[in-house]
Amino acid sequence: MVSIARIGSLLAFLALVTMDLASPASAVTIGSAPGLAAGTTGGGNAAPVYPKNIAELKAYLSDSQLRVIYLNKVFDFRNTEGKKTERGCRPLNNRECIAKKNGFLGQDVILNAGDTSMTKTGGCSQGTAVTITYDLAPKTMLTVRSNKTVRGIGQSGSILGKGLWINGDNVIIQNVQIGELNPHLVWGGDAIYIQGKNVGSGTVAMEKIWLDHIRFTNVGRQMLVTGFSGVKSMTVSNSEFDGRTKYSASCDGRHYWTIIFDGEETRVSFINNYIHHTSGRGPKVTNTKNNVFVHAVNNYWAVNSGHSFDVTDKGSVLLEGNYFEATANPSMQEPTGAVFVPNSSNQALCKAHLGRNCVANTLASSGALTGRSESTVLTVKK
Repeated sequence: MVSIARIGSLLAFLALVTMDLASPASAVTIGSAPGLAAGTTGGGNAAPVYPKNIAELKAYLSDSQLRVIYLNKVFDFRNTEGKKTERGCRPLNNRECIAKKNGFLGQDVILNAGDTSMTKTGGCSQGTAVTITYDLAPKTMLTVRSNKTVRGIGQSGSILGKGLWINGDNVIIQNVQIGELNPHLVWGGDAIYIQGKNVGSGTVAMEKIWLDHIRFTNVGRQMLVTGFSGVKSMTVSNSEFDGRTKYSASCDGRHYWTIIFDGEETRVSFINNYIHHTSGRGPKVTNTKNNVFVHAVNNYWAVNSGHSFDVTDKGSVLLEGNYFEATANPSMQEPTGAVFVPNSSNQALCKAHLGRNCVANTLASSGALTGRSESTVLTVKK
């Protein structure tokens, strides 16, 4: 069970988002994963490797060896695979943004292959044709196989122009910045993508994934997304989801497509993270078949113009000790989904299911935060 830190620790956390974790001479594993990813070892005590260029980084991430991969520089994939100009979609929200002339820019949309009618691509609502140009590198991702630790040194470790597709168990990504993924276009690129690992002709849920001290910035689509079979045991901790952008679907300089937790067996501990200047999906928690569970503990949402949580279908979220500041809608009221928000009237449920009281959340200059189907959340958590 996750120990609950108090709100007073949030300011200390913000100073640590881009911390210098350690020099290569120190222990290979920096800290240990809290929450559901406890016991994740990544590359363990394998001798560290230092990729010298993008080709070596790609090879180390995707091989079958136990690896500890140190990033001591910026790995910039932008403009390494050329650019593409093609017919795209200008959705209604971008046409409206242009008409506002409010100083902000919207996003056009990369169409799915064969979508000549502009009706089969997400984000292309009431679209009109427009010519778009984009960098090809972010459209394919770096594959990360099992038993890998990827760790940035100080503030040097960045991956620009490529996201990470985690396709294996027992993976640690720590102290890395990921961004610059065609931010002007919806479907321009995801920063981290997890769909379960390939087994035969299908996928099964992955296990033991720890994402820690990661800074996400300037993406075209999602900063973090899980789907399909998903991941059984993942912790996202001490990370910054920076939604400040020139190109915004909400036409206000705030990124909309932030986080999606989906997948048939997805269970996530979301601890000590900073999510700011977003306008939606921060996160969306959903699955139509099975229960998706997220335990959100001691996170800080700030300056968010739309909604933070969007919990639907069989999504379940336990919110404890979080701080919402200048957040218009901390959690959307949906007809489905389950959200537990601790208060004086439901502590008996916490005692019965968890053996302790749950920690209340704090709202400052924000909309209301209310729960629904709360007993379902605690049942799913078991």
